[in-house]
Amino acid sequence: MSPQEAVAAEPPMLAEGCASRNWYALYTCPRHEKCVAQQIEQRSIACFLPLYRSVRRWKDRRKELELALFPGYIFVHLALPDRLRVLQLPSAVRLVSFNGQPAVMPEAEIEQLRQRLARGGCVEPHPYLRVGRRVRVCGGPMQGLEGIIVRRKDRCRVVFSLDLIMRSVAVEVDETDVEPIAEPRPRH
Repeated sequence: MSPQEAVAAEPPMLAEGCASRNWYALYTCPRHEKCVAQQIEQRSIACFLPLYRSVRRWKDRRKELELALFPGYIFVHLALPDRLRVLQLPSAVRLVSFNGQPAVMPEAEIEQLRQRLARGGCVEPHPYLRVGRRVRVCGGPMQGLEGIIVRRKDRCRVVFSLDLIMRSVAVEVDETDVEPIAEPRPRH
């Protein structure tokens, strides 16, 4: 297994079976991702477990750990009728679904993630940021400012508003320098 990912060898399949195989996100019990990935590989099912390295410090020592980039998730490549082979594994909970149907992960997203991890560099989890969400800049020259995240092409921008003069300014920031702000609940 490579240090950046766990990938099972593709089992030989008939041509008709290959057409119906897709990537799905499998939800696992907390901190059981590596164990489940290993069991999936033993069943000759392709899977992908993105990992990152993290240095943990204790009073007496430091240790480098390999942790799941998406805690609680593994990506599996299979035909939907074969899902029971995965779901019967201990610590495998369910496939991520919408309206009761397992959701297909775009193959391009999985491949792009694999390529970026293969290049190396500093990769670590980050809170999910959706467009329109209030955020606070936690690093860089705009540190401390709050605004609303927007995207323009492939760039991340935060719109800061001055309510008193009813004007806004969009500032390009690095996504790693922003954190979500708990949104106030509406009063009833």
